[in-house]
Amino acid sequence: MEYRRLGGSGPRVSAVCLGTMTFGQQNGEAEAHSQLDLAVERGIDFIDTAEMYPVPARAETSGETERIVGNWLARQAREKLVIATKVAGPARSLEWIRGGPLALDRANIRAAVEGSLRRLRTDYIDLYQLHWPARNQPLFGQLPFDPARERECTPIRAQLEALAELVEEGKIRHVGLSNEQPWGLMEFVRLARDSGLPRVVSVQNAYNLLNRVYEYGMSEITLREDVALLAYSPLAFGHLSGKYLADPAARGRLTEFENFGVRYAKPGVGAAVERYAEIARRRGMSLTALALAFVYSRWFVGSTIVGATSVAQLAENLDAWHRRLDEDTLAEIEQVHQLHANPAP
Repeated sequence: MEYRRLGGSGPRVSAVCLGTMTFGQQNGEAEAHSQLDLAVERGIDFIDTAEMYPVPARAETSGETERIVGNWLARQAREKLVIATKVAGPARSLEWIRGGPLALDRANIRAAVEGSLRRLRTDYIDLYQLHWPARNQPLFGQLPFDPARERECTPIRAQLEALAELVEEGKIRHVGLSNEQPWGLMEFVRLARDSGLPRVVSVQNAYNLLNRVYEYGMSEITLREDVALLAYSPLAFGHLSGKYLADPAARGRLTEFENFGVRYAKPGVGAAVERYAEIARRRGMSLTALALAFVYSRWFVGSTIVGATSVAQLAENLDAWHRRLDEDTLAEIEQVHQLHANPAP
């Protein structure tokens, strides 16, 4: 396993991160702990969760993922692990979380941190992320940007000031964003630099063969402002495992949960997946290995978040770390991308 510093000043983490959003919904506690054990055995020291997990988000299970991770974490050498979690903001109907939540203001951020610390059974969070923007911003494939949906929200400076207090108190160590866009990321960077507030070290956005929009605006910021991408959904909610090609009704999140993964239910997804599957077949590898190896190899990716519903599936995802795509394979991928660019942005 390779280890990288996030954002220059952030934590040093494994280049593969274990995502946990299935814990408490598709995986019970024993299965989840087995995945965590395997991940550590294979060199992963970076675990990502969120206060709203598992998904799909429900009042009955909210916070269960952090609780499961916390029970496991209590038996580990805490200082050897990097734990990341996230605060849920406005813009989604999660009324069971702090009544909305109505804002990413000081009170909400502080309450969220305190809750996560209790469930995770730890004194500090290594990387604390804003799960999605507080402002009007299309989320999870909801395009395009719509000025008519503008609303009042907590200013970015106030969000950073709230996070700064928690850094000073030692409750969080580093700050990150998630599901952000170029304007928002640059505003966080600018305000932090101009006002001496916590520097954003990472941004957690979707990135995979079906969704490479990060390359167009965000990747330049990655280079010039030293903010690492934490790439989530590298298998596009299972599409890039190829299982839905053979059986569109195959068991998985997209078929088990209604209205889940909307960004992947778009025209062009199937045709693109089939072309990538052809490349994988010609190269004698699984589509899963091809898709993961591609994301693992991108220069702007600080760490790739992989999740699974079984230990066997996780092992396959981790095995792909050792695959390297040659120039001919990468060229074929680019040819498909030119014909089927970003069918699931």
